[in-house]
Amino acid sequence: MQILNQKIQFPNISEADFDGLLALGGDLSSERLLLAYSSGIFPWFSEGDPILWYSPDPRFVIFPKELKVSKSMKQLFKKQQFQVTTNQNFEAVIRNCSVAKRNGQEGTWITESMIEAYINLHKQGYAISIEVWQEDELVGGLYGLDVGNSVFCGESMFAKVSNASKYGFIDFIQQSTYKLIDCQMHTKHLESLGGKNILRTEFVGYL
Repeated sequence: MQILNQKIQFPNISEADFDGLLALGGDLSSERLLLAYSSGIFPWFSEGDPILWYSPDPRFVIFPKELKVSKSMKQLFKKQQFQVTTNQNFEAVIRNCSVAKRNGQEGTWITESMIEAYINLHKQGYAISIEVWQEDELVGGLYGLDVGNSVFCGESMFAKVSNASKYGFIDFIQQSTYKLIDCQMHTKHLESLGGKNILRTEFVGYL
């Protein structure tokens, strides 16, 4: 594991350990974050910890053509249960994600420094938010990074109403032209939508 300095660079991703941990330190500047994501690397750390950079192998992804939509979700779309927008309130989405409770996790990895960094990326046109509304209330959403025209790197999602984030995620994928959705790590929720592991070398080939 390499300790980063002020120079904007990363070690080769093949040097990551068994858990995918590649490096620590550095900063969350837009330049470094864009280099990381375009190289198959992402930051993941808790408040008070140094910045940790990961590149897991295998990588958990969704191919849009293999997206699975359950019968119950199809019914919600038929009823137009929610309204979905893009980039209407990025800050509200990422802040809701930062306080969302998650099974097996205490606290959040979306620290204030992370929020500021991704808001900057949003202002530059790289970070995207999807908002899910019920009437005029924001009830769900997700955000991530557009890495070229082929890959969307999903970061986090939240839901205040059952199925809201899943609805927004499915709508986003169906409306997009991405070849690959990067989910980073395995979850049963994303597996139910068609997520699967691929080799890191295959994933990097899409970047």
